[in-house]
Amino acid sequence: MEYKDYYQIIGVERDATQDEIKRAYRKLARKYHPDVSKEADAEQRFKEVGEAYEVLKDPEKRAAYDQLGANWKAGQDFNAPPDWDAGFEFHGGFSGGPGGGSSQYGGFEGADAYSDFFESLFGQGFRQAGGRAQGAYQQHAGFHSAGDDHHAKILIDLEDSMQGATRSISLRIPEVDSSGHVVSKERVLKVNIPKGIKQGQHIRLAGQGNPGIGQGKAGDLYLEIEFNPHSIYRVDGRDVYLDLPVTPWEAALGASVKVPTPGGLVDMKIKPGSASGSKMRLKGRGIPASSANNSAGDLYMVLRIEAPAANTAEEKAAYENMKKSFSFNPRSKLGV
Repeated sequence: MEYKDYYQIIGVERDATQDEIKRAYRKLARKYHPDVSKEADAEQRFKEVGEAYEVLKDPEKRAAYDQLGANWKAGQDFNAPPDWDAGFEFHGGFSGGPGGGSSQYGGFEGADAYSDFFESLFGQGFRQAGGRAQGAYQQHAGFHSAGDDHHAKILIDLEDSMQGATRSISLRIPEVDSSGHVVSKERVLKVNIPKGIKQGQHIRLAGQGNPGIGQGKAGDLYLEIEFNPHSIYRVDGRDVYLDLPVTPWEAALGASVKVPTPGGLVDMKIKPGSASGSKMRLKGRGIPASSANNSAGDLYMVLRIEAPAANTAEEKAAYENMKKSFSFNPRSKLGV
């Protein structure tokens, strides 16, 4: 997948104001509109310009895109960094093809209107339903409207889910300042992390979204949960996995070893003849149940046999003895 430099496509500097971006887009949209342009690649260019404008016209998408950094080059191989959008608070929703359905120059409908690059960044998290166009409503006497819901992804530690916790989180809210530039303001919230919450679930903070108009009720803030990378554990649903290094003789002869778990050290017995990649399960030691409707996950130990280095004469002699004692060919399944 190729990186797209939306500023280059629109033809503006990265510090351009929102009005400068709008003017540049309108000029290019007129130039490449397929109904009037004589350019051979007009339709493709029109789509590219519309996609770039879809991002840069929206302070929330633009701020998130800018976080990727300015060192990427157009056409460079690109994969979105994990949780690249964590910590941004945004309204939900957009619709229509590149350029937006409300554009005076029209748009292209359908999933193929957007590039893979766009979809990898904005294809899900920024498509939450119920978004309201900024500045689309004016308050007048007797008018009441509920506020927008907001959304944000936050990163927590696995231990927060295992035990429950209260954490202070910082969220960045992109907005346009008086000079027309996109800036981010920060707000800090104290959040109760429920015991047993898993990745992909949401915490709802009532009334923490957009204020209502008139006597309208404020919207809510939905926090999507992701886990910080852990030094020794990985998570799949409610199950937790640990790669457990063992020696060749522990795997071959069996052993009792101490193993770290989120709840503390435990003694585990390794069966004689265990193979690398085999699993041992501690039932119910994964992420706890969060309600009566689900059950606790399990903790799996995945055996990884590690051979020691032969650095001394004695260690090398031990390997020579093993070589003589075993008629073992690990490549026999390969036919060699």
